[in-house]
Amino acid sequence: MKNVRQDEWETLIEQDSNAVVLDVRTEDECAEDMLPNAVCINFFEREHFFDEMRKLDRDKNYYVYCRSGNRSGMACQLMESYGFENTVNLNGGLLLWKGDLK
Repeated sequence: MKNVRQDEWETLIEQDSNAVVLDVRTEDECAEDMLPNAVCINFFEREHFFDEMRKLDRDKNYYVYCRSGNRSGMACQLMESYGFENTVNLNGGLLLWKGDLK
């Protein structure tokens, strides 16, 4: 897992044609606002998270965020323990995000 700040996060995603952005907050949080093109998979609903994680392509690069960076860090660690080689955690999550949300 790589931990990055927003400026590096945006640069990495722009240059990565294999990027998938995951929002691991709750459905209610995702309904309020999200990063563009993100997929919402609630980390707190463990069984659902595992089910959805198993469907993901392990050859993709996953850019994972949450509200503060804690859940996304745990999600990245869990994903790596299941064979995902490329996970990137957004330090500070949306609390520190400066810019557009959808």
